[in-house]
Amino acid sequence: MAEVFTPNYMEQALAEARAAAARGEVPVGAVVVRAASGAVLAAAGNRVESARDPTAHAELLALREAAAALGSPRLADCDLYVTLEPCPMCAQAIAFARIRRLYFGAADAKGGGVEHGPRIFAQTTCHHAPEIYGGIAEREAAHLLKEFFAARR
Repeated sequence: MAEVFTPNYMEQALAEARAAAARGEVPVGAVVVRAASGAVLAAAGNRVESARDPTAHAELLALREAAAALGSPRLADCDLYVTLEPCPMCAQAIAFARIRRLYFGAADAKGGGVEHGPRIFAQTTCHHAPEIYGGIAEREAAHLLKEFFAARR
């Protein structure tokens, strides 16, 4: 089957990020897509504050939901769209889930774990590294974050 890529998936992730911001959460959204069919398996925004859970990042919530939908902890035929470069914790979970491709919006020089910081997928201890595509809808994703934090200063 042909590769499925559409900016619509990142738009769904951005919608999740906007919803997270409206709840007072850091505006990060994530969507897990089954690569072969293009079916959206899961979508989530950050819920760290509302869940009082430091691990309730959008990526982890979406990975959990997708794994439950497929009945498997491995999502090898799935792609992840996220509005911000995943942190090291989320990058490691992405590796454990065996995500096929990671598409992300804004880079995170301070807290990222993919192209910045520990660069999880480049470590010899990393069991699986997805294909990585950064900068998807980067301007809008970065704007959401800047707006969110500017309103809190």
